[in-house]
Amino acid sequence: QVQLVESGGGSVRAGGSLRLSCAFFGYSTSTYFMGWFRQAPGKEREGVAAIDSDGTPKYADSVKGRFTISRDNTKYTLYLQMNSLKPEDTAMYFCAAAYGSMPTNQPLDVRQYSYWGQGTQVTVSS
Repeated sequence: QVQLVESGGGSVRAGGSLRLSCAFFGYSTSTYFMGWFRQAPGKEREGVAAIDSDGTPKYADSVKGRFTISRDNTKYTLYLQMNSLKPEDTAMYFCAAAYGSMPTNQPLDVRQYSYWGQGTQVTVSS
């Protein structure tokens, strides 16, 4: 059974940075593609970034140039470096994983993922 545990959330001012981490417990991370999602109150969960087992990333347009997704398979950990944060980035952030290669079609669709963490809150004040 795969378990995901996020950490690194917090409160920052606009323009600040945070780095989220997601610890992966289960099988070898090298056989899973992984992603970061977020959900603000009253809104649907949306994809932020995804990464294939070989490190190939995919980003939502809203975070391109500001967020960087990365993974360290030797440490079973997924990361999300968030720079130039905006108030609209405020949300609960979730990491997710699924077995196999990242799909070329809609890799940021929540339906592509089988395993989810509990989330970590990110709050950006203006």
